[in-house]
Amino acid sequence: MAKMTFGNKGGRVRAAVQRPAGVVARPVEDIVRELKKANQKSPGEDYRERSLAIHGLICARCAREFSGVQRQLLTVHHKDGNHHNNPSDGSNWENLCVYCHDDTHSRGLLGDYLEGAPGSQEIGVAYRDVGHTDMSPGRSALGDKLQQALQRKK
Repeated sequence: MAKMTFGNKGGRVRAAVQRPAGVVARPVEDIVRELKKANQKSPGEDYRERSLAIHGLICARCAREFSGVQRQLLTVHHKDGNHHNNPSDGSNWENLCVYCHDDTHSRGLLGDYLEGAPGSQEIGVAYRDVGHTDMSPGRSALGDKLQQALQRKK
């Protein structure tokens, strides 16, 4: 039970916790250490560590090598897109740096948007030209301009 006391100056409140007899206060470091240990996954459950051990600290796309200090910049990309498919041989994984991983996923979104795939029209429009009347259905003026640029490039 907490004991509340009020000070004379400025109405300050101070709470003091009275522990039951026989209870010893533990240092905060011990409590944090126990919580971290409880949250650690067993070696078989942590596919990120297994992928880093199998494939090394290198990005499979840009071939950038990472040191142990920078290993948090490497992510595990599931080739088939299924995050529950984690074979022990690592055949569904590739280590990608955060930049290549973002690029990999954003390319698919942009491609779906430009093709007019179902569900791609739900993405917010970054630019809309109100006077642009010959727009394709479900696509913004910016999307049309990107599509035309891609066709000219071919």
